[in-house]
Amino acid sequence: MILHGTVPFSENEEMMAFMPASDILSRFTVLDLTRVRSGPTCVRQLGDWGANVIKIEATGNQAGDMGGARHGSDFQNLHRNKRSITLNLKTEEGVVIFKKMAETADVIVENYRPDVKFRLGVDYETIRALNKKIVYASISGFGQDGPIANRPGFDQIAQGMGGLMSITGKSGEGPMRVGIPIADLCAGHFAAQGVLLALLGRETSGEGQWIQTSLLQAQVAMLDFQGARWLMDGDVPKQAGNNHPTSIPQGVFETKDGFINIACAGTHMFARLKDVLKDERLNDPKFDELEGRSSNRDELNALITESIIMDTSENWISKFSEEGVPSGEINTVDKTFESPQVKHLGIALDMVSNERG
Repeated sequence: MILHGTVPFSENEEMMAFMPASDILSRFTVLDLTRVRSGPTCVRQLGDWGANVIKIEATGNQAGDMGGARHGSDFQNLHRNKRSITLNLKTEEGVVIFKKMAETADVIVENYRPDVKFRLGVDYETIRALNKKIVYASISGFGQDGPIANRPGFDQIAQGMGGLMSITGKSGEGPMRVGIPIADLCAGHFAAQGVLLALLGRETSGEGQWIQTSLLQAQVAMLDFQGARWLMDGDVPKQAGNNHPTSIPQGVFETKDGFINIACAGTHMFARLKDVLKDERLNDPKFDELEGRSSNRDELNALITESIIMDTSENWISKFSEEGVPSGEINTVDKTFESPQVKHLGIALDMVSNERG
């Protein structure tokens, strides 16, 4: 066994490799069997709130689960606030050691294909026989059972199967994935929520439980109002590009020096927009109600653009904010982290890492 830990550079060093947001979960031990992204995302949440996370790494996995360097950006992004142990679960000795650890653990998280944990002998029922209080979280591509349960599942596959790619991008340009692994991330967050609820339930029942989610389930759940449009109204949502599918006007508009987002949800908000723009053409009765703004969306957007293209993004955002019209700049990632508000919120923190064997 090789135990990797992270420690501060010195007692006075403010930047630490282990710096959870809170110690609220410090009494819980989590065994992390996860890899790739959805599972590590789940466990990352628990580590961020102070849980004692022990990542179980396969032997020879020094490059990390994502194929990047251990000290590379994505590995550190996924596996912060964790310790790790190298353990070969394909050997009898490795499984014995893991089961011994599981006897006193609170949580196990895995995102193998559904059959793998049974073949390894570390499935929920096996572990529960050793520790009835264990909360066991499983994340898969498509569910623990069903006609395609054992297919290999990845984020973009789930985006497509879950309907997201059919409503992302401009009409007529074909399906489009979103720019982050949203199915992975949401499955991880749902699993973390399930773990916390199961731990809360354990306080009264005295027993843990097996919680399950998948990339496909998470992606379908995240369709939200777009899914409800079909389920309740029989309306199949289509691609709308940068336009909001039902709230109009809402989208991207060009200014003198770039682009901004404007979001006018409802007639009262649209009235505020008109007060700022002072363009009499926007008072046309066909724009008074949502139905008219929807059927004349392209004309309405063109009129708004004609008005705002004469001034800078900064000036328009200032004017809209004064009148309570939601608007905002469209940042590249570097500018996002340079934003005064993002800096004020402390979203990005400096960390240092010191690995010890």
